[in-house]
Amino acid sequence: MLRYGSLFQTLYFLPRRSWQTLTGEARTRILLWYVLLLGLCVAMAVPLMRYFVISQVNARVREELIEDMAAFEGLLNGEYKVLERFGLGQAELESQDLMLPPNNQEDLKQVFQLYVTRRIPEDDTIFLTFLGSEFYLASVEARPQLLQPGSTLFQGFIRQNHPYQGEQETGDPDVGSVLFHVRPIKANDQRLGTFVALHLNAGERQEAFDVLNGVFKIMVFVLLMTLVIAWMMAGRVLSPLRLLAETARTITATDLTRRIPVQGKGELADLTGTFNDMMDRLESAFATQRDFVNDAGHELRTPITIIRGQLEVMECVSQEQQQTFDLVINELDRMNRFVQDLLLLAKAKRPDFLRFDLIDLQSFTQELFTKISMLAERNWQLETIANGKLVGDRQRITEAVINLAQNAAQHTQPQDAIVLGSSIQNRSVQFWVMDTGEGIALEEQEHIFKRFARASKSRRKSDGAGLGLAIVREITVAHGGEVRLNSQPGMGSTFILIFPLDPPMEMARYD
Repeated sequence: MLRYGSLFQTLYFLPRRSWQTLTGEARTRILLWYVLLLGLCVAMAVPLMRYFVISQVNARVREELIEDMAAFEGLLNGEYKVLERFGLGQAELESQDLMLPPNNQEDLKQVFQLYVTRRIPEDDTIFLTFLGSEFYLASVEARPQLLQPGSTLFQGFIRQNHPYQGEQETGDPDVGSVLFHVRPIKANDQRLGTFVALHLNAGERQEAFDVLNGVFKIMVFVLLMTLVIAWMMAGRVLSPLRLLAETARTITATDLTRRIPVQGKGELADLTGTFNDMMDRLESAFATQRDFVNDAGHELRTPITIIRGQLEVMECVSQEQQQTFDLVINELDRMNRFVQDLLLLAKAKRPDFLRFDLIDLQSFTQELFTKISMLAERNWQLETIANGKLVGDRQRITEAVINLAQNAAQHTQPQDAIVLGSSIQNRSVQFWVMDTGEGIALEEQEHIFKRFARASKSRRKSDGAGLGLAIVREITVAHGGEVRLNSQPGMGSTFILIFPLDPPMEMARYD
């Protein structure tokens, strides 16, 4: 079951964990995909929203400018409905002696004054009027520098001979862009003046950006909350996989009876059921193998022992019979050793193959040297002795080293040296057996660790069945270590057994 504090526990203990392990978790990859997809959505949404908001602001401003220009056109043409909006009647127009449309600059000047003084523009909207090529009147006095007489923008307004509308970016954040409508006024093919309605949209843009900023913060908050929820939900969905891994780690010890409860339906439920079925088959296979090993060990060794015992009590009447008896007993001994080796290899894959103990390396190395020096008449030497502790199976390691020593004795002469040593390097223990014998060719060095294998060019043939080095490898691998071989023909061989100081917890079983 998912604990909702697992995310915060993960973040708290993050420095103690491997980044490779963390990024390799399924729900971490799911979370990263969520981050990628949602990040892309946000990255696409924000510019689109910004473009949409700016377009809406500009569209609204243009509508207002069009409305302002329509009102000015109505006033300029003397339309009655437009005049009523300005509070003017026919009598008032006659009293002001105002000619519409204007025929000269004096009439145009009165039109400008009437429009600018009576029509209140929207915020950031400015009316500019020009008589001929000279600036005349504006709706506001406080204007940015680019709207002061003599500016480039002013000169562009004056030079415009036809109605025109446009937009110009200023680069000034306080001004933004300028949206404008220009209306030149002519009479009798003469230019009387120009009316300009323009809008500085920095204020509207800033308001829109403030709204977008708030929306962006909300989106980021929602995104983070979504990721947290996604992390939790992914952990809940994948919890059967974690339970599967935990159960598998437990099973790698000695108990094959553990099963995972099947919950719900779907792929994970099918996976759980398939795993349980597999464990049923494995438990049955291990039980069958264990029974076979036990039965074979009993059924093979018992008749060999009986036959050997019967032969030993029989009396020989001639030397030929004695030679035959000796030969049969020798073959029975070899067969018994062969059966013992096969049983050991069969047990090597069983979880109870090793019995771990705390080994003092100094005394253990001395003990190994004492045992191997009795195997044959050779120049036995004890080299380096490690000083420390090793967690391992004392009997299995002893058996591996003795097998190496027997192998060295079988491929050396009495005057050859066989050296035993031990050391601790990089959190591991090394035992090596070095001889000055005939050596092993490079192409055969991997082959000799296989079962029933022998060096093809060896001058001496051992009495065994070719299982000694295979047993050495199985014992070393069962400890979580490895076997290395350095050898050249005619220059001897060095077999190195490497054991971790502390085997994995799921592997170690103490007696």
